[in-house]
Amino acid sequence: MQKLKCPKCNRILGGKATTKKNGNAYFYYYCNDCKIEFKEKVINDYFNQFISELVEYDSVVNQFFLPMIKQKFDEPKEQLEKEIKEQNNKLERIKKAYINGVFELKEYNEEKKIVENAIEELQNKLETTDCTEELKFTPKDILLKRDIDFINKVKLEKEYKARTKTWKDYTRQEQAELIMKYVDDIELALVGSEVIVNQINFRDSICKPCQELYDKGYIDTTKPMILGNVLGSVRFSNYLPEEEVGEIIMRLRQYYDVHYTEATYYVDKQMFYFNFAEDNSAIVRVFPLEDYYKLDPDNKMETYRFGILYINEEDKFQMKEIDTAFDYIPDETNTSVIYTQEPIPISVGVKPVKFCEEMQEETN
Repeated sequence: MQKLKCPKCNRILGGKATTKKNGNAYFYYYCNDCKIEFKEKVINDYFNQFISELVEYDSVVNQFFLPMIKQKFDEPKEQLEKEIKEQNNKLERIKKAYINGVFELKEYNEEKKIVENAIEELQNKLETTDCTEELKFTPKDILLKRDIDFINKVKLEKEYKARTKTWKDYTRQEQAELIMKYVDDIELALVGSEVIVNQINFRDSICKPCQELYDKGYIDTTKPMILGNVLGSVRFSNYLPEEEVGEIIMRLRQYYDVHYTEATYYVDKQMFYFNFAEDNSAIVRVFPLEDYYKLDPDNKMETYRFGILYINEEDKFQMKEIDTAFDYIPDETNTSVIYTQEPIPISVGVKPVKFCEEMQEETN
């Protein structure tokens, strides 16, 4: 896909495939000039280290970044309306040219069809943009949705797997499209005669917004951590003001009985002192209670204070409509706490997390 360059001469590598008698296809990359050839498995093994995070990120991009960033900045409503007007003017010019005998009927119909298709496509984009703006997503919605996804993965594992597409579920073409979407190029290196992946360079146009949101505390990353005597990982997000943290917790509690506690982080040992494994609890997310990047840029403080969101295994899912937990997020304007010991459907105070045809019909 034009992403791989020869580690010797820096030319774009070619690709080929062979099919064995058992029907399995094997893919290779090669440089004819340098006589280098290696299996695609070298690339796949490297990607497998973080591919689940890339797939999760792609889901967030499709649900939030495209409505928040692409449609509001790359294709603003005013620009789409301007383009529609230009195409309508073009259509009028074509009609006048036909009337004046410039076009034959066949040519006129062909030109007219091209412009009408362009207008229809722009109109569809405009309708989607209108609907998206009605959803009024905020950066906090991204963090909230990822918290809910994590809890759903723990409490509704079967339903979560049924609704969530993972890397192994992607076809080869879909995997290629994902890499084309996010990757600029893949740098290779030679260690002896072995080809290894040196670095993957991601597209700034897509990854930069994610990094900006992470820096502001609105998206998480996974960090390794020792939990008891076991090396595990936790979701970590940057500092947010106390009132914003409180709002996210209250919105989460409309769906789940989410608990909050605090822990001390010892900077020199890079260690927390707590044990959730024995308490039969799962950590949803860890975050600093102060902006230590500003307070302690040289890491001279001995301890940091962190907040921890967690759930208990015995706190069962209480909503009657399971789809609600996957297709909607609690609305920030809803002040009532829906979570209750008595199963009730959630019918108010939520907003959908993605655009669909049903929403477009409701908007119209």
